[in-house]
Amino acid sequence: MNDATMEKLEFHLIRECLGRFSGSRLGKRLAHGMTPSANIQQVREWFQQVREMQAAAESHGLPPMGGVHDIREQVRAAAFPTPLEPETLASIAETLDATVALCRWFGQVRDKAPSLARLETRVTDLSPTAALIHEVIDSRGQVSDYASPKLADIRKSIGVARDRIKGVTDRLLRQAGIAKMLQYAGATFHGDRLVLPLKSEYRGRIKGIIHRSSDTGCTLFVEPAESVELNNAVVRLKDSETKEINRLLRTLSAEVNRQSVPILATLRAIAVVDVIAAKCRYAKKRSCVCPEINDNGVLDIHDARHPILIELFAEQAVEGEEPKEVVPIDVRLGDDFDVLIITGPNTGGKTVAVKTIGLLALMTQCGIPIPVKEGSTLPVYKSIHIDIGDEQSLQQSLSTFSSHLATQLDILQRSGPKSLVLIDELGAGTDPDEGASIGRAIIEELLRLSAKAVVTTHLSSLKAVAFTTQRVDNAAVEFDPQSLRPTFHLKLGEPGNSNALIIAKRLGMPARLVKAAMGFLADSTRALNKAIAGTLDSRREAEQARKAAREAQVDAQRQRNEAQRDRETLRQQQQDFEKWATWVNELGPGDEVFVVSLQRPARVVRMQLQKQKALVFNGKMDIELPLRDIHPVGSDGETV
Repeated sequence: MNDATMEKLEFHLIRECLGRFSGSRLGKRLAHGMTPSANIQQVREWFQQVREMQAAAESHGLPPMGGVHDIREQVRAAAFPTPLEPETLASIAETLDATVALCRWFGQVRDKAPSLARLETRVTDLSPTAALIHEVIDSRGQVSDYASPKLADIRKSIGVARDRIKGVTDRLLRQAGIAKMLQYAGATFHGDRLVLPLKSEYRGRIKGIIHRSSDTGCTLFVEPAESVELNNAVVRLKDSETKEINRLLRTLSAEVNRQSVPILATLRAIAVVDVIAAKCRYAKKRSCVCPEINDNGVLDIHDARHPILIELFAEQAVEGEEPKEVVPIDVRLGDDFDVLIITGPNTGGKTVAVKTIGLLALMTQCGIPIPVKEGSTLPVYKSIHIDIGDEQSLQQSLSTFSSHLATQLDILQRSGPKSLVLIDELGAGTDPDEGASIGRAIIEELLRLSAKAVVTTHLSSLKAVAFTTQRVDNAAVEFDPQSLRPTFHLKLGEPGNSNALIIAKRLGMPARLVKAAMGFLADSTRALNKAIAGTLDSRREAEQARKAAREAQVDAQRQRNEAQRDRETLRQQQQDFEKWATWVNELGPGDEVFVVSLQRPARVVRMQLQKQKALVFNGKMDIELPLRDIHPVGSDGETV
């Protein structure tokens, strides 16, 4: 997909938004890097995964991401000669532990989620590797005293030696003659050696080794002679401890490296699962749906809202500003026409409409639910191109018109039957007649290429193209002549007006001047306006009929879906009952059951099938219960 298109449509803001709904750094990074696909099967698979996860979340919640870290670089570093640090290994173990909960979640939903089940095959239960790490690294991210018998012996010996050293210093500190020679009554460390702070004027009064002096030279740090050998022993033991710790860390690092392929594959799968969950959270938060994906090139979206404006208004509401609603639009393309020409006043929403169409197409081809009404459908475009904005090409010394025309010519060279082309202000920036001629030529070329296109323009003569050219239609951004403000609604099938004369009249322009201005309009403009007025009623009726038919179709499909879900629920209930009835008939004295009303297990004393009752013992007394109150006990002690 064209990077320039994604940049101009600010698609990075959509990726960042999705990243905020991710539950892990893995998912966030994948969301930030996602790109649209032109493969229709891939796009359908992505939406199927979202639908399955939405259904699974209703009964089992979204997949757990607690404890998941992005440890990919650490896992790759395990191949280096330098062993991984304990804190790194602890982070790896926590992430590997998290795969257990994820595998358990998959086990609960796999039967009803075939697309997600295919992802499950890429997730490995890595708890054995995590267990090896836990044997060595404790919860604080440090090497445990009991990581190995050798390390336990070494640390025990260090403890004994340090206790003996402390005994020596404590004995010296208790001697009155020694205490007065010290700067303060206590010992301190020089490296791993316990030393006494001797006043410099008493040099030589305590036998031992002077390791250093204070900056002022007033204090000498002396290791008593009686503890020198003990301290030497500690140093040797610490060296042995370091070697044993390094051996243990190398062993664990080698194990992580040995398992690096399944670990990295699992991390990739976790990132994908997290992004799917993020799509579900986003869809729920912003009232988005998974559109239908068609292969006939038809875009038909209803109540479509600009996704970035939704986020902007939500942020403003959080900051205390007055809540705003994004005005929804209905757009179709590729069914009864291939080029849609949008006209209307400035600041009326033409550019927003174009950007909405482009963004929703990009989101769709990333498998992201979009803010539209249920029943909306989109194709998968091979390429999406856009020319929008007022940038000048300073490097090429081109004017705004020349820059846009160069972009449009480049778009034409790269477009085809499965392309979506979006052009804002077609023909602008030059003489209106010449601009309209160039604009019409571009529209004709888009039709010849069989591309789908949405263009906006201020040029009145381009409105006439829809009346004289097949597969082209008009749309208008609605304008309220009373308030003199745009409503931002998009009206298909009718061209828009600049409304300059209406605005002038509302602002107090004398009637004679308004009449004079109308007389100065070109004959072709007046004829076009008269033709438009003559067809508006029939076009509006046709659009209303189309909308009503579509709503009826969507409602019928919704009813069919609800009926299908009811049938599936009933079928599942029947299967569950038959399974339960078979189990009940096989119960006998001593069998364990789960009592729903007591929420605890019990043992069967006697079955009374003719009375639909069972006598059970709950550990304290016999209780007679209706059969419906007993269920099998699962391995985890819960009803299955």
